[in-house]
Amino acid sequence: MFDIAGKRTLFLLISEAIILIGIIALVVFGLKPGIEFSSGSIMTVSFEEEVAQSELQEEMVNLGYDNVLIQRTGEGDYIIRTPELSGEEKAALEDGLSARFGSLSVREFYSVSAMVAAQTAHNAIIAVAVAAVGILLYITWAFRRMPKPFHYGICAIIALAHDVVLVLGAFSILGAILGWEINLMFITGVLAVIGYSINNTVVVFDRIRENLRRGISPDFTTVVNSSLVETLSRSLNTSLTTMFVVLALLLFVGASIQNFAVVLLIGIVAGTYSSLCIAPTLLIVWERGEWGGLVFLPRAKAKGA
Repeated sequence: MFDIAGKRTLFLLISEAIILIGIIALVVFGLKPGIEFSSGSIMTVSFEEEVAQSELQEEMVNLGYDNVLIQRTGEGDYIIRTPELSGEEKAALEDGLSARFGSLSVREFYSVSAMVAAQTAHNAIIAVAVAAVGILLYITWAFRRMPKPFHYGICAIIALAHDVVLVLGAFSILGAILGWEINLMFITGVLAVIGYSINNTVVVFDRIRENLRRGISPDFTTVVNSSLVETLSRSLNTSLTTMFVVLALLLFVGASIQNFAVVLLIGIVAGTYSSLCIAPTLLIVWERGEWGGLVFLPRAKAKGA
């Protein structure tokens, strides 16, 4: 039998390192807000003639748009992010690009004001917070007949926080290297990750509850480890099949759902890991009072499994 629970200190130490890297990335690089979270305009442009991205970037600077983001789509169009444009400014920009590169067509254009962007960011934070509180209350209620049901809820929330910080840290690095921005698709992906991760965690917790009721062992660590082994193949198979679907979406749908798909890919990996190696092992740590061992590794080893 795999001794997953016995390696809990190692798993938790790995997570601590990942979270630390994510927090450092967020502090150093921050997150690049998309148009939904900061005022500006987005224009999707298609040129009849082939246009290099470097040439388009140069021409945008010539037209007075120094701080502009340009991204090429899988269909060969360009998504151009600029400060908020009025109708006259949009027309002037189209005329300037047409004069340099020939005929073009604007496939999509929309603007977001600073007030709307601030409200959207506020609502996104509330949505994530409400989801977390709802999950805590639900799991505590669902395991109310178990000893210390609140422990199950708190451990699940810690595992969720682990997944969210990992996603945020990854997008902070991607934003610094590739210029990726967070948008509403990103928030949708984070909420989907929360739902996916908590589903896996509840499956493991439910098996722990069943095995405790059956009395398979008086040792809580043994019960948790048996439950993890019993649910291991189910969790891995579910994660792999979901990843295949998300990869297909990313490859064939493209830039329009890029943030959503990448968040899901990162979140599926993180959620599978946290539901198997973080949330259940935290129950053991709490039960055995090993919180100090999460910082002092030699002490945790000395206590044994």
